[in-house]
Amino acid sequence: MSGPHPTPAGPTTTPTAGRTTPTAGLEVRELECFLVLSEELHFGRTGERLYVSQSRVSQLLRSLESRIGARLVERTSRRVRLTPLGEEFRTSLRPAYDALRATVERARDAARGVEGRLTIGFQGTADDRVMQAIDTFQRRHPGCVAKIVEIPLCDPFGALRSGAVDVAVTLLPMAEPDLALGPVFSAQQQTLALSVRHPLADRAAITVEDLAAVTLISPDGPAPAYWRVAHAPPVTPQGRPIAAGPRVSTLQEGLTLAAADRGGMLLCRPTAEYHGRRDLVFVPVTGLPDSVLGLVHHTARETARVRAFLTAVTEAGEAARTTAPATGPADVR
Repeated sequence: MSGPHPTPAGPTTTPTAGRTTPTAGLEVRELECFLVLSEELHFGRTGERLYVSQSRVSQLLRSLESRIGARLVERTSRRVRLTPLGEEFRTSLRPAYDALRATVERARDAARGVEGRLTIGFQGTADDRVMQAIDTFQRRHPGCVAKIVEIPLCDPFGALRSGAVDVAVTLLPMAEPDLALGPVFSAQQQTLALSVRHPLADRAAITVEDLAAVTLISPDGPAPAYWRVAHAPPVTPQGRPIAAGPRVSTLQEGLTLAAADRGGMLLCRPTAEYHGRRDLVFVPVTGLPDSVLGLVHHTARETARVRAFLTAVTEAGEAARTTAPATGPADVR
């Protein structure tokens, strides 16, 4: 009779076929979901940014945690926070994730050059400055089609994150760690859109303190809170409360509600002039910071097309400064 064969000592070369590794089947979407959740610390807002449901966010997180073998996020009924391991993982993952995205984009750029399609988003009005830059870009790069789409007032940055647009002309401020601010358009005085029936409608101008007598229409979410406060402040500089009016998703909704005397809405002067209508007046407001537009793009998606358009916008601004009268700023800087 022969007994069992002894197991050889030392390392073996057993094939790995059939084994699973932590990265087997790893989805980039899991990593993206974790990074967004680490910024928002809120499952609902994470889902809004990624255009998925909260349950999908939870599913992606559970899958990633299962691969790692430990919890990355602590979630209670009151708060969401990263575990110490989650903090360490985020710190290591962010540069690697951004580098991966940039590598893919560079390879695609090398293959395509400034060709294909550049999708440009805008809020409010695509005015002469934007159109001049688009014309310049199109003349220089006839193999790349510039597509122009409107971005909802309530979501200035979502289209950039989803990839629906390559660049966006959005209202500032912008304090998003994954987005980059390019050329900034000249500042414009803010006006208040009011129904012709409003008590302040016959004023030649009002001060920021007069906003305490107005119910202010504001952009809805998923726009960040700091951005919404900038465009519909809750108090005046002297601390007088400003009544909160309806929240709207689009500029046209806000104008319609203002015309119906449901409140006033702050708009920059060029947008007010473009959307003039008989049932609205646009009263200049002194004491408020000027309204400013900026060209924004995703840091991990800076393609040759994006860089070419940034150059076109910068040069359009330089041309505007050269030809504009000294009293009328209409430049991009």
